[in-house]
Parts: sequence; C-alpha cells; structure tokens
Amino acid sequence: MKKFNFFTFIDIYPYTTEKITYSLNTYTMKQLFFILASLAILSFMGCAPKAEPVHFEEEVSILYAEFMQEVNTFNPVYTMERNFKADHLFFGDEVPASAIEEDKQLAGFLSVVDEIGGGKVNLIPILQAKSMSGGPVDSLFYFKIRDAILAGVEAHPEAAGIYLSMHGAMGVQGMFDPEGEIMTMVRELRREDFAMAVTFDLHANNTLRRAESADLIVGYHTNPHRDHFETGYKAGSLLLRTVAGEIDPVMVVNKMPLLKGGGMNVDFLKPFNKIFRAMKQMEKEEDVLSVSFFPIHIWIDDPELGYTTIGIADGNAALAQEKADQIADMAWEVRTVPQPAGNSPEEAIEMARKAKIARALGVVVFCDVSDAVGTGTPGESTWILKALVEKSGELVSYITIRDGVAVAEAWSHDVGETISMNLGGKIDTIYNHPYTYEGEITSKEVTDYGKTLIVEHDGIKLVVSDLPMSLDDPNDYRDLGLKIMKADIVVVKNLFPFRYMYLLQNRKTINVITPGLSNIRVEELDYQYIPRPIYPLDDVKDWR
Repeated sequence: MKKFNFFTFIDIYPYTTEKITYSLNTYTMKQLFFILASLAILSFMGCAPKAEPVHFEEEVSILYAEFMQEVNTFNPVYTMERNFKADHLFFGDEVPASAIEEDKQLAGFLSVVDEIGGGKVNLIPILQAKSMSGGPVDSLFYFKIRDAILAGVEAHPEAAGIYLSMHGAMGVQGMFDPEGEIMTMVRELRREDFAMAVTFDLHANNTLRRAESADLIVGYHTNPHRDHFETGYKAGSLLLRTVAGEIDPVMVVNKMPLLKGGGMNVDFLKPFNKIFRAMKQMEKEEDVLSVSFFPIHIWIDDPELGYTTIGIADGNAALAQEKADQIADMAWEVRTVPQPAGNSPEEAIEMARKAKIARALGVVVFCDVSDAVGTGTPGESTWILKALVEKSGELVSYITIRDGVAVAEAWSHDVGETISMNLGGKIDTIYNHPYTYEGEITSKEVTDYGKTLIVEHDGIKLVVSDLPMSLDDPNDYRDLGLKIMKADIVVVKNLFPFRYMYLLQNRKTINVITPGLSNIRVEELDYQYIPRPIYPLDDVKDWR
C-alpha cells in the first residue's frame, strides 16, 4: 500500500473561503493547529485498507492501459497528439517507469498486484496517454490510441483480464462516448473468461454501453482529487480477486436526470460530504465491493449526460441496487443547493486590496472560474487581465493567458523590449474579447507549454504561452522564475486542485466569475444533444 505522506493532510483544503478560510487574520494559531491536526486524521482515515493476498493456481496475465482526457465540448480547439506528448505518451515497456514516477492510478494498480499477486501475475503494459483538459481529441489520434489498445488485447489471447484507467469525460471530434467505444470493442474481442476493470474520474459521464461492457467500474472518492493511487489500488485488487474466482462482481448503474456541478461537489464540504462518507461506510459492509458516485463534468454535450451512481456487490444484484439507489437518493435530495458565490474581477481586486494581512502573510488567489483550463477551456480569457491593468494599481499580480498567435508575433523581440500585444478573442469569440496589452518582455523561453513569454506592466507579470496553463501548482509559476510569496494576487485557471496545492501560500481564495466557456450556470450553456427533461433545466420530480 502507498506510504502516507505527511502533507496529504493538505488535500482537505476548503473549497470556499466562507467555510474554512485558511488565513491567519481569521484564526488563532491554536485554532489552526486544531484544524490541521483534524484534517491529518481524516487523511489517515481515508487511506484504503491493505488488500488480502490472492491465490492463483498458476500464472495469469493481466493487460493494462491508460487513456485520459477531459473535454470541454464548447472549446473549438482540438486536443492534438502534441498535447498528449506534453503530458504523458508512452508505449509498452516505457509505461511502468512513467506510471511509478507519476504515482497515480497505474501506480496504485501496479502496487496492489505486487503486494497480493503472489508473484504469479504477469503484467502486460500497453500504453499511457494523458492530456490536459481541452477541446475534443483529434479523431485520428484517438483512433491511433484506440487501435493500439485493441491490438494489445488481440496480441495476448492468454490474458485473463485488463485494467483500463480512463477519465470518463473524454470528447472526440465527431463522436459521442469514446471511452465507451473502447470498452465495447475490447469486450467484443474477449467475451469469455476475461475480466475488465475500469477506473474513472468522479466527473465521468457513464453510459449504457460502459455498464454493459465492464465487470467493474470504480470512481474517485475525493474532489479535489487526491485518491488516484487508492482508486487504482482498489480496482486492481477487485480485478485480481475476480480473475482468481474469489468474487463474482455484480454491478448496477443508475442514470439520473441531473445536471449540476462546477463547484458544489467537494467531498468534505456540504452538500456532498454526507454522500462520500456514506459510500466509505457502505464499502465496509459484507459483500459490498465498491460504491461510486459520478456528479459529472457539466461542460460535455452528450445524449446520455447526467449523474450516475454505481453499486457493485459480490454475487448479489439486490444489494448492489440498494447501495446505488441510496446514493442516488442522497444526491437528489441536495439538488437545489445553490452554486458557490463568485465576484467580478473588479470586486475581487478591491477585496484583495483590503486583505492586507492576508497579502502580508501570503497571497490572494483568484480562481478564474469561467476560463478554468482544468475544465477544458482555451485559457485565453482577457477579463481579469483587463481589470488588473485598470484597477490593480500598486498590487503585484501573476496571471497567464494562452495566445499562440501573439507569442509568435512577439518572439522576434528581445528581453528588455517594450511591446504591444493583441491578446485573446481568437478562439472563444462568443464570451471573450480581444485586449491590447503593453509591457516589457522580462523572460523568453520554450517550456512544456511551447514558446512562453513574461511581459510586465507595472505590477502585472503576465505569462503568455502557446498552450494553455491551468496553474494548479505553484511550481508552474516558480519554474518560470516567479516567486509566489512576492505576489499579492495569483490567478489560477482550475477549479479544485489549487485549493490544496497552494495551501502553504494561499491566505484568501476569491472565485472570479466572468463570461466564459466554463460557466457554471448550466442554463446559459449551449447544449444541443443532452437528454431532456433534466434538472435544473426542467421540472423533474424524481430521478428514477
């Protein structure tokens, strides 16, 4: 089992400043110590129990692969092979080392096989392909990866099962449910004596063919996500026990006419904290193998969009149905809870200016809710940048924008030159507007995000890159030579991970709402294919 890292307690960082504001001007040191100690205990409690050894009469072979991307359907920029190469793209024998270094789902799977397989499991890696969230995946690249997975299955008819690590909210140019297609095609190749375990992000949009293809679907139990390893570990344990004949997993999948997300689904805060606690308790019951809850990714336009609950029991369909229903009932009961509040860029700047103690002891983080690259947006919104230029005055701020055209035009200029850049409004032409920005080039380098410039205007340090940056980790700024603690305001373009990654620096979080492609108000999104009726777009009385 994975060793506990002392800093995993950081993962409980609160979603809203109204709930638990980690700021020294709000809490005494004694209160802070109590909060952090409590959260550390919760993290220990959240660790998955060590799996029991599995007995195999003879050696068995298990295939594994990872193919992950989260789409924002409304982003017109395709996710290309270069985006996967910038993240993870490995084949065959290259996969294990990458998996272990990343320490997520595949690492958990490899770990449990090593611990409980008794040395009789021959693992066969196929590939690892991962990209940052974005627009639909280029269809040619998707077919390349899909066919490589299928070829791996065909090449090993002796394999007794496969573990697939996927996101569950991938989008592909010109098609629906690409993950479901892969799962269906794998099942068509191997119908008999072949077990399939799949792990999904909790924002996955599960479909009928996924439910019909897999023996086991296991989702994360945390948001912000911090149990990647544990999820792979759990799925691997269940897969081995299934292959060995120790369990007979029966899976029930409930589909709900519910469309809501973008901020309310944090596992340790209301309204969903009771749901996640209930799932953990259920999994301790006899014959309950797994319970998962998928409150979806709302920026995907799909004919089967909607919440999902999954119950898996050992040979007991009624028990699996009972658990899936109980979680669905709990989710339906809190459907009317409002989304977290937000502020305009101008309001956020004024709030940051007044937060003098917070800025003295750390930074104020602006969460760019409406251009959250972590949800698949282009990352080119100019709304916050414009407000900073006009309103921030003496405040020092770090912000990023993706604009390959502007970078290419500016690349011939040298460090120290003052330039004028026409930014934004090239990809998202509906919600975003071009903005002319003038500043001095203080840095120029090629990074994982392509050609990257830092252009300074007064206290604004603007990072302009060829590819989008979500800035969920303070090291993203540090790697560019920007010291986090020297800033007053740091802008991030993701909804959840920064809330624990920035814990040591962040003293106040402000959710900034502007027009954009990751709008959390579903009634304002341009859906074309989603099922109707669906709550809250329609008056739905019951989820069944």
